[in-house]
Amino acid sequence: MKIRRIITLSEITRTEMGQPVSPPARRALAAAVIANPFAGRYAEDLTELMETGATLGGMLCEEALIALGGTAGDVQGYGKAALVGEDGELEHAAALLHPKLGAPLRAVIGGGKALVPSSKAMGGPGTVLDVPLGHKDAAYVRSHFDGMRIQLPDAPRRDEILIAVALQRTGRPNPRVGGLAHEDVTGADGLR
Repeated sequence: MKIRRIITLSEITRTEMGQPVSPPARRALAAAVIANPFAGRYAEDLTELMETGATLGGMLCEEALIALGGTAGDVQGYGKAALVGEDGELEHAAALLHPKLGAPLRAVIGGGKALVPSSKAMGGPGTVLDVPLGHKDAAYVRSHFDGMRIQLPDAPRRDEILIAVALQRTGRPNPRVGGLAHEDVTGADGLR
């Protein structure tokens, strides 16, 4: 695995539409710009990217947790995404994100019953990567349907991939569209 850059981003929202946000809404992401070992060629076996995803799952989650502040027990939601440069393919993003990234991410934060929301895209330098967020233990918690964006002027290059992990300590600022509340989550099945 060749990492060119690691980037962290942290957001704290204290007011929204002139209304106080209490507690402040907090979210953070960590991203890596890596070389794509399969750029420019088709490969049937993508194990190398799967193993890279496992390594980055833990590494990026640790970086995002530092940027988020607090402890692993404070994390209420998570998400992941990858943006593949034009000499790659969407399946390269899938290989990074799906088979092995989730377990190391969950190990860092001490669990998570719900699926880790994800997105995959292709694009070049300056393309916006949206990282979806959702509650870590219950998919029906609407207040935690959110996302973060990252845009880098120099990545991903044709032969690179931008991969990101995002965490949240709260849901959106001042949520009011109903659904299951964080306080009512049982966390038994990943849904409620």
